[in-house]
Amino acid sequence: MRRYAILFALVSLLLPVPAFAQSRTPEAALNHFKNGLKKTGNGDLDGAIEDYTRAITLSSSLAPRKKPGNSFAESSDDSSEEITIVDPFTANAYTNRGLARFRKGDYAGAIEDYNQALRIRPGLAIAYLNRAAALRGAGDMKAAVKDLDKAISIKKDFFHAYNNRGSLHLDLGNLDAALADLNRALELNDKFGEPYYHRGYTYLALKNFDAALADFNRAIELEPDKAWRYQGRATALMYKGEMLRAIDDFNRAIEFDPKLVWAYFNRGLIYIYVGDDARAQKDFDECLRLKPDLKSDLDQRIELAKHLRRIGAPPE
Repeated sequence: MRRYAILFALVSLLLPVPAFAQSRTPEAALNHFKNGLKKTGNGDLDGAIEDYTRAITLSSSLAPRKKPGNSFAESSDDSSEEITIVDPFTANAYTNRGLARFRKGDYAGAIEDYNQALRIRPGLAIAYLNRAAALRGAGDMKAAVKDLDKAISIKKDFFHAYNNRGSLHLDLGNLDAALADLNRALELNDKFGEPYYHRGYTYLALKNFDAALADFNRAIELEPDKAWRYQGRATALMYKGEMLRAIDDFNRAIEFDPKLVWAYFNRGLIYIYVGDDARAQKDFDECLRLKPDLKSDLDQRIELAKHLRRIGAPPE
């Protein structure tokens, strides 16, 4: 089992903001935006959402009218519903609030924020990238692919989008498309482990175990503290029949993430395969403690592992 990872982009660069009137000023909106950035980075998602909301409310009360010496003027009309928002700052705030909502698991709220951002800035590639993640979280994989297509059409060298689209194609079983996207991502940036990790699982699906192992090795070299990198390499080693090395990698994965249920699942199956039923049972107990709904799948895989042990066949 593979954990898919999503690369996001957080909007942090803004256009210069000149001096404005004191009430409902862009300076106040900008301060809330900056506070939202800090809180997002610190994991205070509720606080970030609150600050981004204040930034949106303040910036939306400003009419996009020019005055001498100013980029925007404060609206003389208090009816914000009649103001057409074209300010790119507001789109940035919607985009970042959408990311905070996504991280809280509020996919619908995140999607609506990205929709708002794209109404203001239809060419904002980051909003398409992040909306694709929310659509994926909500289970709409095809719409997510379309958003990543759009992001790449706007920004041809968008590393994040190629990585995420390659991961999506892998989940959808489009292995050639996955490989093409992940290769392109690595052409753009070969110093980041995520594309190697996804390409490793693509090679596993293609039964090219040596290529998969090489990619997982590289992913671990680049990011040696990520549990799922070891989970991937252990899986490749398991398919290659190198059971003891696979167990070592599952051990490392569990050291980095003691709640990594699939490491217990697969290590237990290897213990069954090599005849260590006592250790296998401990792993299965922990696996089901963490994720009880795996019992049916686990029971089937245990029977398969026992059958392969009896006939001396390699794991499937």
